[in-house]
Amino acid sequence: MLNITNNRIDTFLKMGQFKSTAVFNQQKHYQVIRKIIWGFVILLILFLFLPWTQNINGTGSVTTLKPNQRPQTIHTAIAGRIEKWYVQEGDFVKKGDTILFISEIKEDYLDPNLIENTGKQVNAKVKAVQSYSDKVIALENQIGAIQNEKNLKLKQAKNKLIQAYLKVQSDSIDFEASKTQLKIANTQYNRSINLNKEGLKPMTDVEEKRLKLQETEAKIITEENKYITSKNEVLNATMELNRIRAEYAEKNAKASSDKQTALSVQFDTEAQVNKLKNQYSNYQIRNGMYYITAPQDGYINRALQSGIGETLKEGTPVVSIMPFKYDIAVETYIEPMDFPLINNGEKVRVWFDGWPTIVFSGWPDMSYGTFGGVIVAKENFISENGKYRVLIAPDPKDKKWPSQLSIGAGTQSLALLNDVPIWFEIWRTLNGFPPNFYQPTTKTNSEK
Repeated sequence: MLNITNNRIDTFLKMGQFKSTAVFNQQKHYQVIRKIIWGFVILLILFLFLPWTQNINGTGSVTTLKPNQRPQTIHTAIAGRIEKWYVQEGDFVKKGDTILFISEIKEDYLDPNLIENTGKQVNAKVKAVQSYSDKVIALENQIGAIQNEKNLKLKQAKNKLIQAYLKVQSDSIDFEASKTQLKIANTQYNRSINLNKEGLKPMTDVEEKRLKLQETEAKIITEENKYITSKNEVLNATMELNRIRAEYAEKNAKASSDKQTALSVQFDTEAQVNKLKNQYSNYQIRNGMYYITAPQDGYINRALQSGIGETLKEGTPVVSIMPFKYDIAVETYIEPMDFPLINNGEKVRVWFDGWPTIVFSGWPDMSYGTFGGVIVAKENFISENGKYRVLIAPDPKDKKWPSQLSIGAGTQSLALLNDVPIWFEIWRTLNGFPPNFYQPTTKTNSEK
């Protein structure tokens, strides 16, 4: 009872009239019990103000830190039939050791000399490419020869055309001279006739002039014929020049066409060579896939296929292997409400199934059998169990984790948050509030 007023109840009532009051006043051990109760209440109140480390609980299992160190399944890359096993469950294998041998079952690869025959095809196609390459070079030389011959023929035809033009000019001059001679002969003949009529010239002179006139007329016809023939020779020379150009253009076009055809066949053959080389390499690689080997050092956990003569498809799992060397870690799962409070680099306390442990979640320093861990990764997508996965690695500043741990062993973890009084943690728990949210401090560039 608190003495917070002057109106005390003992002034209104006589406490001695009650039997219980008399009993407590007479029995001293009841006074001791009262002191003990008051002392317990005081200790309880003081206990509520003790510090308490907020934490997030999680359950999970032991795993490996890196993906390439976790148990893996070896698959067949090609379809085949089991012919021989080289290992059994529990064996230790090194990287590259043969685990299983399978034989071919696809009809496209049953030829025992498939690689050799494909290599011969590649060599034949390579020689064909070289042959077409030589043909292209020969056609290029032929085109060059045709061009040289064309140039010589054109020069010859042009010279002949020039000669024809010159002859036309010469015959034209002779023809004009014949016309002049005809006029002179005709004038002389008429003068001789007039002089003969006047008796000044004899008849023989007239006859001579007539003969000369006839000869001149015959000559002009000859000169005109020669002139026309010269012009025809010019036309013939021009036609010959055009014929030569057309002829060698046709030859050049044919040779160029043959060259392009040879180039086309050469490129097509080169494509076939590349395709055959690709097939040749694929066949060589496929031959190496008949032996299924260990990708790394480890132990054969389980044979997923059994027997001899069993047919396998592509991608069929054959055996599971556990790597020999691995960095241990813990994967734990937390509630979605606690996910925003988890950050990489935060400290975590971990304890393992089968390992003697005494855990005080609020006082991690007083716990026994727990080990320090650091959060290295967290998934941003919820798992199938409705929780978020968090990966924890050993804390290098804390004691080492037990070497006897095996992959898959169960674990529990505590992610440590703020330090608060116990009464605050009780109040938070009763109200269903999440732990205090905080972000890990990071140094700015200027502080660094």
